[in-house]
Amino acid sequence: MSGSLSCSAADLAVLLGPNATAAADYICGQLSTVNNKFIDVAFAVDNTYLLFSAYLVFSMQLGFAMLCAGSVRAKNTMNIMLTNVLDAAAGGLFYYLFGYAFAFGSPSNGFIGKHNFGLKDFPSASADYSNFLYQWAFAIAAAGITSGSIAERTQFVAYLIYSSFLTGFVYPVVSHWFWSADGWASPFRTDGDLLFSTGAIDFAGSGVVHMVGGIAGLWGALIEGPRLGRFDNGGRAIALRGHSASLVVLGTFLLWFGWYGFNPGSFNKILVTYESGTINGQWSAVGRTAVTTTLAGCTAALTTLFGKRLLSGHWNVTDVCNGLLGGFAAITGGCSVVEPWAAIICGFVAALVLLGCNKLAEKLKYDDPLEAAQLHGGCGAWGLIFTALFAREKYLNQIYGEKPGRPHGLFMGGGGKLLGAQLIQILVITGWVSATMGTLFFILKKMKLLRISAEDEMAGMDMTRHGGFAYMYYDDDESHKAIQLRKVEHRSPSPSGVTTTSV
Repeated sequence: MSGSLSCSAADLAVLLGPNATAAADYICGQLSTVNNKFIDVAFAVDNTYLLFSAYLVFSMQLGFAMLCAGSVRAKNTMNIMLTNVLDAAAGGLFYYLFGYAFAFGSPSNGFIGKHNFGLKDFPSASADYSNFLYQWAFAIAAAGITSGSIAERTQFVAYLIYSSFLTGFVYPVVSHWFWSADGWASPFRTDGDLLFSTGAIDFAGSGVVHMVGGIAGLWGALIEGPRLGRFDNGGRAIALRGHSASLVVLGTFLLWFGWYGFNPGSFNKILVTYESGTINGQWSAVGRTAVTTTLAGCTAALTTLFGKRLLSGHWNVTDVCNGLLGGFAAITGGCSVVEPWAAIICGFVAALVLLGCNKLAEKLKYDDPLEAAQLHGGCGAWGLIFTALFAREKYLNQIYGEKPGRPHGLFMGGGGKLLGAQLIQILVITGWVSATMGTLFFILKKMKLLRISAEDEMAGMDMTRHGGFAYMYYDDDESHKAIQLRKVEHRSPSPSGVTTTSV
């Protein structure tokens, strides 16, 4: 804790007069006790803040579950809900065994961590259990993003394999690069050897979390191919609408709530003073970060609302929810280092990026039921570029340490070095996730472990893989007709012309 009290018995003895050594020792002892109490309180406040933030981020899993459930057809509800539960469960074990060590096990090299496997020799002076819990909640968020892209057509075993691999290896390596003090592109490096004299700035994970999950989902959906009926024989897109806008809205609000742990919580500590005796401390930066997060999401939601109205003629609540989340994904990388007015620009452009990516996806016959690759991948990449344009030098120095002449936002007079670092981050994340997750999905396809059969897809995975529908509901598609056809096939005419039912 900075600014701790100090006391010297020798100094006090002079002030207290002769034979005052015992009194001086007593006074110094009391001051030392008070000082230690202040240090203990600081640790307790910071750990409580981080734990509460971890709980908020974990609550986003419920948001993902509701959003996914509402965005798929009713016949696949139980399947997508179960995959969300397993993202958290499998991710918890694999992040404990391997993921945290690969991400933050220090000392290590610039590519990957190599200590703290299974939380061995943990906690340490630099990290406590609250830090592990918070980072695990981030890891399973990345896996949850991917599950949306490959919904309604993926074998259950494929979910287990990709989720474990993503949270246990792929994501941790990326987070090591940009968030660990040893990472080759991290702004937290202590040896002064920073990428472009700045390191890549990704405060809460526009690239590390959202791009990783979005690009992984992109490859999964590309290798699997679109859902049956998503495009007609002429290549025209056919909407396969989710069955519950209510669940989509509920999930969106839960994610919005959780984002206040995702972004402001990424400070890890709140009791940090920037200027002693003033309101200028990390507590103020936390508040500013919550405001920038809010403004970016709100602006993106409104931009999407009017944009879709112009394009389709409808006020569509599902599109507005996706636009809102796209704004959040974009601001995540620079939420702590930009001004509130800049967050409005971030959200506005994020909505346009999402609309453009969705149009491109239709042209390329790419099918993503939750628009996860477009939303998290596309808007996440924009968020990194946005940070390179609008980051303030003052805020960068407060968070990443004082550095004279630190490169900052291009539009804020900081030159182009930060932009170079951000573009490198986009390229290496794209390359790493493509090489690892793309290869994994390709292998799963070759082993016939990726996609379900056409018959199961038409009937719905709830009935064919999970023992029955989540609730009595028929989609307005061919699945109801297929079920009725099966019933008819079980009825055969007798020789007398009387219809009988076969058992």
